[in-house]
Amino acid sequence: MVFLIREYMLKMMPVSLEFMRGILGFIGIGCAFMLGRSVVTVRRGVQKQSTLIGWAIRVLLCLGAVAFRHSLDAADIVVWSLSAIAFGSGLWESSRPRKEEDLSRTIFPNE
Repeated sequence: MVFLIREYMLKMMPVSLEFMRGILGFIGIGCAFMLGRSVVTVRRGVQKQSTLIGWAIRVLLCLGAVAFRHSLDAADIVVWSLSAIAFGSGLWESSRPRKEEDLSRTIFPNE
């Protein structure tokens, strides 16, 4: 029964390869951001280098899959540019120290 429903749905709604390229590009951009954050944390000694290598492999696989079966087109340029921007923003965001607010007077006003 499940096989028949699945086969019927595949005949009705085929998934476009361009849609899959877009999804892989979106995942690649997110992985590029995490790669930028991981570069800073590995440099500080907070994370292991294997985490950095894992994010680098994910980025290369996703962005390589976007450009795999097509010649260079606008989608490739946009995804690669956005991933470079995401990498840079990940570096910048994690290299800045976070300012923590003192909420003790807000939580305990009369002490």
